[in-house]
Amino acid sequence: MRWSQMHIPTLRENPAEADAPSHQLLLRAGYIRQLMSGHYSLLPLAVRVRSKVISIIREEMALIGSQEFSLPTMHPAEIWQRTGRWDTMSDEMFRLRDRKGAELALGMTHEEIFASLAVELNSYRQLPQMWYQFQTKLRDEPRAKGGLLRTREFTMKDSYSFDLTQEGLDHAFDLHRHAYLTIFARLGIPAIPVEASSGSMGGSTSTEFMCPADVGEDLVAYCPACGYAANIEKATSHLERVSDTAGSPEPERFATPGVRTIDDLASNFDAPANRQVKTLVYVLDGKLSLVLMRGDHTLAEQKLADITGAGTLRPARPEEIQEALGALPGSLGAVGVTGRPVIADEALRGRTDMFTGANSDGVHLRGVDVDRDLAVGTWADLREVASGEPCLRCEQPLEVQKAIEVGHIFKLGDKYSKALGVSVPDTDGSPTTLIMGSYGIGVERAIAAVVECHHDDNGIVWPMSTAPFEVVIVIAQQDDAPTAEAGERIYQQLLADGVEVIVDDRAERAGVKFKDAELVGIPLRVTVGKRGLADGTVELTSRATGQTDRIGIDEIAGHVRRVVEFAR
Repeated sequence: MRWSQMHIPTLRENPAEADAPSHQLLLRAGYIRQLMSGHYSLLPLAVRVRSKVISIIREEMALIGSQEFSLPTMHPAEIWQRTGRWDTMSDEMFRLRDRKGAELALGMTHEEIFASLAVELNSYRQLPQMWYQFQTKLRDEPRAKGGLLRTREFTMKDSYSFDLTQEGLDHAFDLHRHAYLTIFARLGIPAIPVEASSGSMGGSTSTEFMCPADVGEDLVAYCPACGYAANIEKATSHLERVSDTAGSPEPERFATPGVRTIDDLASNFDAPANRQVKTLVYVLDGKLSLVLMRGDHTLAEQKLADITGAGTLRPARPEEIQEALGALPGSLGAVGVTGRPVIADEALRGRTDMFTGANSDGVHLRGVDVDRDLAVGTWADLREVASGEPCLRCEQPLEVQKAIEVGHIFKLGDKYSKALGVSVPDTDGSPTTLIMGSYGIGVERAIAAVVECHHDDNGIVWPMSTAPFEVVIVIAQQDDAPTAEAGERIYQQLLADGVEVIVDDRAERAGVKFKDAELVGIPLRVTVGKRGLADGTVELTSRATGQTDRIGIDEIAGHVRRVVEFAR
């Protein structure tokens, strides 16, 4: 490929709308252009990178015996309605009607569609099956940002396994876990497998693959000592009990004018945050519910969704709260509340002599005994883990760090197969519902994650495995015929050797070519210039290390080929 003929629209400055480093660099280096929020065009360089990412994933899927499919992007509403996700996914799903009025959806995932094909399996002898595809997904993402990190249209590698037994699902899950670790290692992404919530996907177990990064929108709790790792939505830690006094025989009301926050009550009324019962009001599947937390703890909403099984969840509005409890946020409590579900965090269990709101504006209660005074219907781990808390396994301090989710695997169980009638006759002839797993990697997000992990002040530093080209030949003086001819000769030799090479044959200054080569991030640069040719040498520069070596012009092609083969 010749640079002069390829569309590589590099920019000298960071675009104002770009925030994450990968967003800035992929725009500046001419890989992507935005059409509208959350929708990006991939330009020729990005298409080459995407092809490499897909090839690596495809190779690893073949090694575990998964078969490639290609399924439609547009789906009938009926199949989503049968699993109940037509309603629960309403905010994220793009919907439309055809000219006959039929309701349709643009696929945001394909559990239902793959399950509809598995209906044709008719014997236990056909199991297990593992199927996958690369397909465009569309989600009405409310916060599209970070370039390719969070989009509304993207390519997903999604796999699905079908087994007769839980043991079979466990095996398929382990195969995918190992394959994913290999894929991310080959891509140059330092992914950490972490425990995660299954969320709206359902199922018993899920693992996310997280790439630590400052721009990550997920938080991961990680123990350097024992390796425990979990998404903050799932993480737990050891929490030491707080010693309480017996308190009073019954809660005592006291005036708290102007108190609106935990800090207000703590600083003005000798009520430490860890002795306060914080009352949050949520609407779970349309039902107003009270959620109780210790005053110094933060609710992890996904834990609340998981423990209650709520399909829809939102904080109650002030007017809803006042109508139900008679007070506004700041003076809320669960003492004496009946007829409303009360869900409490385990950190409150057994606590005495506590403070909480009295459900009267400007009034609180002291001397609250949680077990005596609060009608808790459900106890659960609801709190968000914080840095420094002891690991549940080894008691060493946890670290909480930002990360990018680059993959997610789920043990779905029979949620989809049961709803869609996916079963086969077992060994004794009785129908048995199949057990499913689901496994996803976002292709464009993986590209962005590679850039987040491999860049410097001058641009992208692609690993050889994902680079759009392995080598760039920079002809320093294109207008000098002997120099141009030498560059062309090396270019043809590398092409013949199967090296992915681009020659920068533009009529530009050498400095411009060097800057573009660094910005685009090609791993190796061969510089052909008059000065070097005078003594029969060219320069070979590593983008990653910056090291430059002089190599004989007759040796350069073979030398580069060996370096590339070693790095592949």
